[in-house]
Amino acid sequence: MKNKTETTTSLQELKDVYYRNKLILESAGEGIYGLDEKGRTSFVNPAVERMTGFASKEVIGKCQHKLMHHTRPDGSPYPREECHIYAAFRKGKTFHATDEVFWRKDGTSFPVEYVSTPIWENMKIKGAVVIFKDITERKQAEEEIQNLRQRLELENAYLREEFREATAYGDIIGNSPALAHIISQIEMVAPTEANVLITGESGTGKELVAREIHNHSPRKEKPIIKVNCASIPRELYESEFFGHVKGSFTGAVRDRAGRFELADGGTIFLDEVGEIPLDLQSKLLRVLQEGTYERIGDEKTRTTNVRIVAATNRDLKSFIEEGKFREDLYYRLNVFPIEVPPLRKRTEDIPLLAERFLELSSMRMNRPSAKLTKANMAQLQNYSWPGNIRELQNVIERSAILSGSSKLRFDLPTAELKGISKKSRVAEEDNQIKREVITDTEMKRREKENIILALETCAWKVSGEGGAAELLEMIPTTLASKIKKLKIKKPKTD
Repeated sequence: MKNKTETTTSLQELKDVYYRNKLILESAGEGIYGLDEKGRTSFVNPAVERMTGFASKEVIGKCQHKLMHHTRPDGSPYPREECHIYAAFRKGKTFHATDEVFWRKDGTSFPVEYVSTPIWENMKIKGAVVIFKDITERKQAEEEIQNLRQRLELENAYLREEFREATAYGDIIGNSPALAHIISQIEMVAPTEANVLITGESGTGKELVAREIHNHSPRKEKPIIKVNCASIPRELYESEFFGHVKGSFTGAVRDRAGRFELADGGTIFLDEVGEIPLDLQSKLLRVLQEGTYERIGDEKTRTTNVRIVAATNRDLKSFIEEGKFREDLYYRLNVFPIEVPPLRKRTEDIPLLAERFLELSSMRMNRPSAKLTKANMAQLQNYSWPGNIRELQNVIERSAILSGSSKLRFDLPTAELKGISKKSRVAEEDNQIKREVITDTEMKRREKENIILALETCAWKVSGEGGAAELLEMIPTTLASKIKKLKIKKPKTD
């Protein structure tokens, strides 16, 4: 039988143990609470009170599940019989959960990770102890990493696309006065934050101008993201521009960043801006004015800092008059207008462009390139190029494929040659309509006109490289004979 001193010592030891355990519970950064075998809260530490907002007196003896654990992360009800915390003392096993939420007193939730461990006494389960921690910061970091990964994937895809298109034209090439004016405009506006509207016919190289503006701007270390407004299905415009969250519409299987988010800090190039639907133009205007937007299905307002460079081959002023384009958006975009001239107005640049395209085509085909002759150049410079630089590139590439390493031949419609007058083309078209058979006299007249055109194109050089015979694909002696027979003479110059 214990004496009084021994009993006093045992009580003191118990008090010391209790005090130390109490200190541990109160000092722990994780939330710790106990449940009895019926799921009622038996104790909570200060961390629980701090994280949930519930005082201990508000939860002791009450059903913890109803207070703090009644839904799943998606908001759906969480039946008590499916709860891992209750399973600990029902099944006598430890459970670990990493993707659930607890609810605060103020009605907000926060993500948690917890371990629920059964409490045993005399081989019987008396409840469970739960240790949890708020993983909001970790979830935010994971979400940020996921968003960054998606953004990098999209950026890589867009940049690969941009690289393919950039290498299609090479650098801005030429030495014409028209091109020199464009370059001076780029040098003026690039260092500023001004929005730029690039106008010009299709195929003139508006995208190259946009890229050069970005490459000479303070934003050059950030991406330039292109949006081809003419190729986006109407129902996907908002998603392409601003992104969406998972489940916001059929097919939205995951969160997706929009192009304005990807271009943050850089430049966004809105190609064919005149094709943007009228109902979306107001949202685009808001981004320009306030720098804010929301993803589809998301209430969170996001900010972006982008420079807008837009391009169009449309007459936006007529679109405004027709009610197809917002006037306020037009003036927001048209802070600094740049007009890219068509190729027919900068024919001095054709030789350099043709040489560059031929070089690129030969590299892609991995074979020696044919040589562009003076006759080739004259033919190219006398064509009106309705498709502009893009058409020139296609003509060069097609000719390189067909010609191999031999002489290049260009299949260009003669009706589009600048040397043939409009009156002559109309007369020829009328003749084709009015009669099917061409008289010998008419045939000789046309042959004479064609030879004169070839001679004028080649500066009246008949034979040799760059001569009219080469252009007409005719033996020089035969051409000389025809010139004599048709009494063709070089005009005298003053």
